[in-house]
Amino acid sequence: MTLRHLHLTQFRSWDRLELETDGRPVAIHGPNGAGKTNILEAISMLSPGRGMRGAAPGDQARRGPDVGWQIRAGIGEYQVVTRAPPGQPREVMIDDKPATQIALGRLMRVIWLTPAMDRLWTDAPEQRRRFLDRVTLSFAPGHAEDALGYEKAMRERNRLLRDEVRDAGWYRALESQMADMGAAMTRNRQDAIARITAAQEGAETGFPAARLVLLPGEGAADDPDPASIAARLADTRGRDMAAGRTLTGAHRADLGASWGPQDMPAALSSTGEQKALLLSLILANARALAAEGPVLLLDEVAAHLDADRRAALYDEIVALGAQAFLTGTGPELFTALDGRAQFLAVTRPAGISERA
Repeated sequence: MTLRHLHLTQFRSWDRLELETDGRPVAIHGPNGAGKTNILEAISMLSPGRGMRGAAPGDQARRGPDVGWQIRAGIGEYQVVTRAPPGQPREVMIDDKPATQIALGRLMRVIWLTPAMDRLWTDAPEQRRRFLDRVTLSFAPGHAEDALGYEKAMRERNRLLRDEVRDAGWYRALESQMADMGAAMTRNRQDAIARITAAQEGAETGFPAARLVLLPGEGAADDPDPASIAARLADTRGRDMAAGRTLTGAHRADLGASWGPQDMPAALSSTGEQKALLLSLILANARALAAEGPVLLLDEVAAHLDADRRAALYDEIVALGAQAFLTGTGPELFTALDGRAQFLAVTRPAGISERA
């Protein structure tokens, strides 16, 4: 669904902000520190989780955790409010009725790319796993419930391990939960990879197609069978007790990527190709979700692309018909979008202004 309007109160650097959109891509430009990324972060909060910067609710308030913040948005025909009252968890309302964060994921599919993600292919497996789970969540909002249930059961199992509890009955109940939810997580991840792969095949794109694979990492984390997961957890209790934590399962998964006729690993590619591969996946994600009308958040995406690749990126976004919000330091980075996008200039303390 299309994000039609956005109203921020006490969110990050914005005391107040009103933004109306018309469905076209939105190019937001202005100097560093003007609050461009904060607008994108606010939009990312219209999805489950902690948003594109992973911040705790209390850290997002403009005047500190004792104030709180609020985001109001029109998404299609729905009116959405998400807020964090002082010292309280984040709340969600849809059409004035309490809702879950999972409901946000079903209402609008949000995909983002930030400068910090440029290191994805050389960073720790945790970062690639987080990226994969965000992609998976865009296809299957219920993936978040499986992940939360798995983490809760694993925390309890880890507590038993650290306390050196040896009663098998305590473990069996928790391991059964981990097995069911871990298997569901793995199936969701494998399905997401398959959908991304299908969306890349035959696509007209200026970016290289990546071959993706779910890697087991160090913990057989690519197993979709609950029975074998439960058996493995039972077999490794002694080793896990010595380590004080669970060493096998869906929480140890990794995402592998390669490209080109020689299957060049992403981690060994040039910085430019790593960025291009990442953009390819983001575009494929949006392509696979075209029927749901995804929203793309691309922070400083043009800074390290040459003019040809910038033009190719913008052409693909327009062709997709996806609503996209892009940030950059100057309007010259978005010249290829002239006549096809809204242009918003952000300055501090003046605020935000628009040109056609």
